[in-house]
Amino acid sequence: MDRRSYLRAAGIGVAAGTAGCVGGVGFAGSGNPNVTLPEPDRPFDSEDVSYPAWGQQVPDVTVPDAFSGEPIALREIEGPRYHTFFFANCMTLCPVLESRLRELQIHAVENGYADGVSFYPITFDPERDTPERLRREAEEMNVDLSAGNWHYLRPESTARAKEVITGAFGIGFQRTEATEETNGKYMFNHIGMITLVNGDGYVERAYRISQTDLPSENAMIEDLRTVRNGGSGGLL
Repeated sequence: MDRRSYLRAAGIGVAAGTAGCVGGVGFAGSGNPNVTLPEPDRPFDSEDVSYPAWGQQVPDVTVPDAFSGEPIALREIEGPRYHTFFFANCMTLCPVLESRLRELQIHAVENGYADGVSFYPITFDPERDTPERLRREAEEMNVDLSAGNWHYLRPESTARAKEVITGAFGIGFQRTEATEETNGKYMFNHIGMITLVNGDGYVERAYRISQTDLPSENAMIEDLRTVRNGGSGGLL
């Protein structure tokens, strides 16, 4: 069964565990020449899940920058970066994902390495997540767009979002009906994922995230530190 079939068979995604368990700082000589961090302690292998996990390359896809319209080839982004998948009308998990990335951005800016890491959240709701809505999202989430390292990506259409996020990344999402509880807006069921990718386009960590299960900010910073330093253990 391939990764995409696994996703469909599983519904939304793998139900248990984290794709990138945070424990211990990685090192050069991880056993995989494409990554710096060691393989995480987990009850499955990267090949067993639907999404790109440790040691695997991100999909060879291009998604436009939400504001400039510039096509961003995800395998060609320079330096370490983070991806997550979200929609701006989300009232539960997405703010958790964005908030964690924002904390990492703050650390990078305050510690002088803002140009050494970048952030690429990808929306799966391009119909409503217009450039104007995403600028408001940045304001609401206190994202520093002026730092130059945060880039909202917006697929050209709902169909293209499905192709990129589910078809290529293996991240499932399902639209739900609007209800009174959601203020008359449709929502999405989806898994929470933040992916740390190195400068060669390989996944160093795929953090599975829920509202009650979130890797610590310090652990994620240490993972990034190791990736940026190539496992040398030096300062960022």
